[in-house]
Amino acid sequence: MSRAVHPRDALFPGENSIPIISSCEHYAGSEKLIAKAMELQEKLGPIFDITCDCEDGAQAGMEIEHVEMVVRALKSSANRYKQAGVRIHDYFQSHWKKEVETLICGAGEVLSYITIPKATATKQVADMINHIQKVALGKGIKREIPIHVLIETHGALRDAYEIAGLPWVKVLDFGQMDFVSGHHGAIPASAMRSPNQFEHRLLARAKTEVVAAALANGVIPSHNVTLDLKNSYTTYQDAWRARYEFGFLRMWSIYPLQIQQIVDAMKPSYEDVEDGANILVAAQKNNWGPIQYKAELHDRATFRYYWDVLQKAHISGVRIPDEAKMAFF
Repeated sequence: MSRAVHPRDALFPGENSIPIISSCEHYAGSEKLIAKAMELQEKLGPIFDITCDCEDGAQAGMEIEHVEMVVRALKSSANRYKQAGVRIHDYFQSHWKKEVETLICGAGEVLSYITIPKATATKQVADMINHIQKVALGKGIKREIPIHVLIETHGALRDAYEIAGLPWVKVLDFGQMDFVSGHHGAIPASAMRSPNQFEHRLLARAKTEVVAAALANGVIPSHNVTLDLKNSYTTYQDAWRARYEFGFLRMWSIYPLQIQQIVDAMKPSYEDVEDGANILVAAQKNNWGPIQYKAELHDRATFRYYWDVLQKAHISGVRIPDEAKMAFF
């Protein structure tokens, strides 16, 4: 009797599949907010990541002390799911190299990712990644530390495709507020919120190019924040449009009430999950050859699609039918 082959072995031989990570990353800048975010993660489960913000979160002159606080939080028992990363200062700030050294030396084995902001050219990002790699090697860290890159300047948007192809890059984040301000009034302030953030021509172009560059390189595109902190349905609508009209697979949260709304808007529907489970179970039983399901032909192209659906469902808390759950997870 032949052994059942898992989809990750059958469907992606010799290829890198797209990273399967949470659809929400929640920004927290202070020690108090980081602790609250970890408490919420304990309550809701690992359906979102936490980005400990060392850029906007640190007080002037206290940058290294702030990073040391973040290291303590990352190493604490409160970081149960090890789904917390860090945004460091940009290439033009003197603090970033010391921040990298402190983070990797203190928490290199549990650091989920490092986010690089405000780059204006590919070379800047490449130099920062090279430094991160060298520090990791020097500290005996053998794992690849995922890199997230903010696309929030004209230069970064121009180089988005090249940036997405750099080693260790797993996410392209669209930084809408800085991108709008970089247009010196040519884009109105109303474009920082909906509906104009999706309809202004310059922003629609930028978001489309970020998504296209990311997906072409097997990288996750992540959408900007919703500024409305109190109306959670606005966040849901923004996340839904980002996901289904532009192809973003992840979104930032800056307020606790936004987290569940983003996850709910971006998670697969149960109908897709059920279809995917049935198709993949049948495909595995057929040794991943073509099958018929609901009078339609399915082959490796749709198998790959539905394997992504099931993995996203798994990390979003959507129930997976028992037979598929036992076979694949």
